[in-house]
Amino acid sequence: MSYYQKYSKEGCRSNVTFATLISTLTNVRFAVRFVCNSRVLIGQKRNEHQIYATDREQINLSCETTGNDLTQRIKFGGEYMKIKNLDRVPKHITSIGGQALIEGVMMRGPKDIAIAVRKPDGEIEIKMEKLNTLGMRYKIFKLPFIRGVVGLVEALMFGTRALMYSAEFYEEEEEAPSKESFTQKIFKDKAGDIEMIFAVISSIILAVGIFMILPTLLTNFFKGRINSSIGLNLMEGLVRIIIFLIYIIGVSKLDDIRRVFEYHGAEHKTIHCYENEEDLTVENVKKHPILHPRCGTSFLFMVMIISILVLSFFGWPNPLQRFIVRILMFPVIAGISYEINRFIGKSSSKLAYLLSYPGLMIQKLATVKEPDGEQIQVAIESLKAVLTDNKDEDKW
Repeated sequence: MSYYQKYSKEGCRSNVTFATLISTLTNVRFAVRFVCNSRVLIGQKRNEHQIYATDREQINLSCETTGNDLTQRIKFGGEYMKIKNLDRVPKHITSIGGQALIEGVMMRGPKDIAIAVRKPDGEIEIKMEKLNTLGMRYKIFKLPFIRGVVGLVEALMFGTRALMYSAEFYEEEEEAPSKESFTQKIFKDKAGDIEMIFAVISSIILAVGIFMILPTLLTNFFKGRINSSIGLNLMEGLVRIIIFLIYIIGVSKLDDIRRVFEYHGAEHKTIHCYENEEDLTVENVKKHPILHPRCGTSFLFMVMIISILVLSFFGWPNPLQRFIVRILMFPVIAGISYEINRFIGKSSSKLAYLLSYPGLMIQKLATVKEPDGEQIQVAIESLKAVLTDNKDEDKW
């Protein structure tokens, strides 16, 4: 049995806003690093039966004892597998998606959301929630382009709520009862919802500042050398991508978030197993790749590419006008990006391969790692909880 993480209650509450920001930027794959201030304490068993495809030293030490299992783990592990070998069109392309949490995985199915968390005592706790999205209630929100914008906002709300729920299992017991927060005094039973809404709004503001305002201000330094408005917009897009890559690769080097990356890998592997219509067992899931063409990381990178093209049509006005244009055009950019991602997700064409390559490379370099059996089991339980009797209901 692994040793699990310990988090301070005060740290969890004080950093949930920044956690939501990271969750937004990467489809909530590694926000846990900033959810809590305390150092992650993990004692993970590593022996010849628990090979991490991204750990060269461990692989080298265990080569003689693992045989064919090692070959499979290296073949399908994120660092060693070739992106071109990824099976892009499995037997059943599902719309079910997930998110890595603190020692857990959230899966969103056609009718329900399931949050599976491995508690400190080793047991897996599952929380179910009925879906009642805008698209379910109003057909207009299922229309192309509109559905992408609505889906992005709802995914952020669901993800934040799931992240806060998983953090509760790893809050340290306080010696004395905690005082009521300001929101608890004012909003009583609705305090949790208000805090979540505040976290989402704050994360959006931070994201706008880092990925919209900062790039456009930095690009102004090139205004004297680039006379074309199209050239300036291209430079702004390049600066935005560089900031994103520095951020995401830098965070991936932190040792204490590796475990969340592994749960991200467990989620991808489990989805692959289901899409290939295999029994959802740990052994079956293990042999599948940790990269997935419909990951939120890929969607985010697509948003950045599309923003370069769309914003180039608006010239290079003053900073205030640029800011307003970028805010107003974000729903358009998100809607276009979503539809392109839908095409990528169910196509094996060379065009789909080229469009998905940057996002898959980011997954490979940063946001997914090879999981262990216990993490895979959590992902399996979460996925099983949202499956319905009719597989057509979750068709992509």
